[in-house]
Amino acid sequence: MSFVLTHSAYGKSRVRLTKIERHPDRHDLFEWSIDVQLTGDFALAYSVGDNRNVVATDTMKNAVYALAADGPLGSPESFALRLSQHFLTYPQVATVLIAITVDGWRRMTIAGRPHPHAFAGEGPEHRICQVLADRETRRLTSGITDMLVLKTTDSAWKDFHRDAYRTLPDTGDRILATSLTAEWTYLEEANWDSVHTQVHESLLESFASHKSLGVQHTIQVMGEAVLKAVPAVAEITLTMPNKHRIAMNLTPLGRENTNSVFLATDEPYGLITGTLRRST
Repeated sequence: MSFVLTHSAYGKSRVRLTKIERHPDRHDLFEWSIDVQLTGDFALAYSVGDNRNVVATDTMKNAVYALAADGPLGSPESFALRLSQHFLTYPQVATVLIAITVDGWRRMTIAGRPHPHAFAGEGPEHRICQVLADRETRRLTSGITDMLVLKTTDSAWKDFHRDAYRTLPDTGDRILATSLTAEWTYLEEANWDSVHTQVHESLLESFASHKSLGVQHTIQVMGEAVLKAVPAVAEITLTMPNKHRIAMNLTPLGRENTNSVFLATDEPYGLITGTLRRST
């Protein structure tokens, strides 16, 4: 009996990079977590333990820090593209996957002025990007994870399918809360930082301003808003877990709940996703 290795990949994950770019009037802070994964001519390492073609994961880690030291980092997208091209200089490498998660820091404002070297954390939200590249093609995806948004009204959920298992009542006014993930691809080269800002603003504005008839409805409206506002974006996928707020029954306590007191629950939760692209 014989066996065939049908797929292999390996790399270094969570390479933690902190860089300070020092200017005469300020310091710029970058803190990223970087994943590197390679495929290629590595089968002999699996079959007979021949490691001569294997680029050590420690080498991958060191390359991240060396390239970061070579000049300004720029956007995470531009650095991911640089890293992918670096690892493709190894002839035994077929494809490179680079993923970057940005730990957000914002410059503090002290006495009404931006502080030159003091920063505060942005919270759970992260900017992300991913590059999958070979010697002929590359695919760049950007995104946002853990964007916490909530609206206290202008959200309904009613007229949904009825069967023997339905117990949830219709509601015309509920809290809509989610931890949004958005991922998008591009039609063309772009200013990655500018696109990220435009997408972020479009998502927040459309979430806040429309009257939601359900999370599915909200995904459609938000996705369309991004595609209308940002011409460089080709396709966007939104994933929205429904972070439920359940109105508490206060009748046993001799009180009426006037749609104001709720229990926040983590599990179970609804999980809704949708992808929108420009029609041809």
